[in-house]
Amino acid sequence: MQLRKVTAASAAVLALALSATACGSSDKDDSGSSGGGKIKVGIKYDQPGLGLQEPDGSFSGFDVDVATYVAGQLGYKPSQIEFVQTKSADRENALARGDVKFIAATYSITDERKAKVDFAGPYLLAHQDLLVKKASTIAKGEDLNGKKLCSVTGSTSAQNIQQTIAPKANLKEVGTYSECIAGLQSGSVDAVTTDDSILAGFAAQDKYKGQFKLAGLKLSNENYGIGVKKGDTATVDKINKALEKMVSDGSWQKAVDKNFGPAEYKNEPAPKIGAIVK
Repeated sequence: MQLRKVTAASAAVLALALSATACGSSDKDDSGSSGGGKIKVGIKYDQPGLGLQEPDGSFSGFDVDVATYVAGQLGYKPSQIEFVQTKSADRENALARGDVKFIAATYSITDERKAKVDFAGPYLLAHQDLLVKKASTIAKGEDLNGKKLCSVTGSTSAQNIQQTIAPKANLKEVGTYSECIAGLQSGSVDAVTTDDSILAGFAAQDKYKGQFKLAGLKLSNENYGIGVKKGDTATVDKINKALEKMVSDGSWQKAVDKNFGPAEYKNEPAPKIGAIVK
């Protein structure tokens, strides 16, 4: 009788343990490997044509398409991707904390950033430009001296203007490009500076269509890379292979045409993957 009681108790404990294990595996959020879990990917939420959260909660843009393709090559279905908003000033921290597996968010590859994170790519070559009102007389970088210029905190574009092009520009740094564009529309700033791909996306929006123009300046070369936590070379190699396939199978050009075509953006050819990352 005593033996039967012990056996029954043991069986109950074993059943409870198996139940807890099964529950844990189905709910697991595995952003570090493919399989049954999810992958967290950092993007921007406020950049039309690149990374934008739509009113219905979905996401659109070139960076979103690149991230979705890459995640697919890593073994994740679109339904397993969790897009996380990563603002410019917090990208390095998000990777260091492990908040996301990788970041595709107009993330220009620089020596300073390479000291903190690893990069795959580049997957797009953009150029720093200015967005101004249609009637603006600003035609070159030096014209910004004495003018009100807007960019986002942590952006390399603002640093480039202040340090090398127009040191007397009155720089206003805000949290998002949407704030800069609103300021340009209201007249509180004279120009917005960032990459031409980003500016073209805003200029093409219906609510702004016909109000702004790109100055057409190539103030810098901005090679967009996919940021990965420092030291995670295995993921970098996998992403580079995914990007090479995206270019070779035509998916890269399709994404460019879909996202930038309406803005008549003249994109550069696909850069050589891994060319400037090491």
